[in-house]
Amino acid sequence: MKPHWMIDGHLDLAYNVLTFGRDLFRSVQDIRQSERGTLTPRRNNGECTVAVPDMQQARTALVIASLFVVRAGVLEDWETQVYRTPQEARQRWMEQLDVYRRWCEDHPETFRRVETRRDLQTVLQAWQDFPLPEPLPPEAEPDERPAPACPPIGLVVMMEGAEGLREPREIEDYAAQGVRLVAPVWAGGRFCGSNRDEGAFTREGWELLDILADLGMGLDLAHMNERSSLQALDRFEGWLCASHSACRALARQPDNQRLLSDTQIRRIVERDGVIGIALNARWLRPGWSAGDPRESTTLKHVAAHVDHICQIAGDARHVALGSDLDGGFGLERIPAGVDTIADLPRLADVLAEAGYNEMDLAAIFGGNWQTFLERILPL
Repeated sequence: MKPHWMIDGHLDLAYNVLTFGRDLFRSVQDIRQSERGTLTPRRNNGECTVAVPDMQQARTALVIASLFVVRAGVLEDWETQVYRTPQEARQRWMEQLDVYRRWCEDHPETFRRVETRRDLQTVLQAWQDFPLPEPLPPEAEPDERPAPACPPIGLVVMMEGAEGLREPREIEDYAAQGVRLVAPVWAGGRFCGSNRDEGAFTREGWELLDILADLGMGLDLAHMNERSSLQALDRFEGWLCASHSACRALARQPDNQRLLSDTQIRRIVERDGVIGIALNARWLRPGWSAGDPRESTTLKHVAAHVDHICQIAGDARHVALGSDLDGGFGLERIPAGVDTIADLPRLADVLAEAGYNEMDLAAIFGGNWQTFLERILPL
């Protein structure tokens, strides 16, 4: 059982282009070949898993694509998407925006910016009308039939970590350039506490929340600590999500505030929010360590996190995919059964075996993100 199309709620596409020099219009296999003998696989904690041909094979209709920069000194010395001043942060953000802009302008057959509800409907309708491939006969090789041209993949741009803003109202400028979702923190405490500290919302943070709500933008709780996320759930008046996370209870990591507690999950569900499940094996299976064989973590672990949220919610309307593939973890740190992003639809079969029906799968693979985006995109 395969979904007709899917939405990935979090991919660091521009980061991978600018940090590793990846040409994402090549296949994952080509990129892996070109990076053999280089430092990139080690720096990404594994080989490449995301590229355009593989996204098309997965019938990825839309991606929430990040703008990611971080204060210098937080990450490794080789990182390029860092800033020391607000001016440098703006420069990095504009460079990443330019990656997405050039993709859509130079390759309109492959990518389309989604900045309005009308854009969203156009992109998703094209994928809905695009026929599912007929299965090959058993004796055929997978590459015997050329793939038909796919509709364009929609790009909704979000800001992951807003601490480089000169002042909170500067977010209005990025909203005017199509950014519709903001995660205020990645590391540091200017606006609120991150999963790395015990901080809370600051005066500037409250101001940023109010501006986001006034602009009708979405709020991403990813990377907030529990204290700050609960404060945001109390204060923020707009629509919110946790774009790429997992369930703390299943990971059995009680001190890992990068993952969501059952209390956070319930509060997000009460606010009619969406939680995207990331494919980081460290978050999916209790006791995971870097030396474990890939086969020890499988798509059944991903399905368990999906199911945990559905059991708390009482339905399948609040969980989705936010794979975060190549977001600091590559092939060696994702579940067995997933070689590239093209394999994400295999999760549907695992969920179907667990009792999820076609309507549930359509919601989990794309419908829930569609509803969320319809709420935060202008007409």
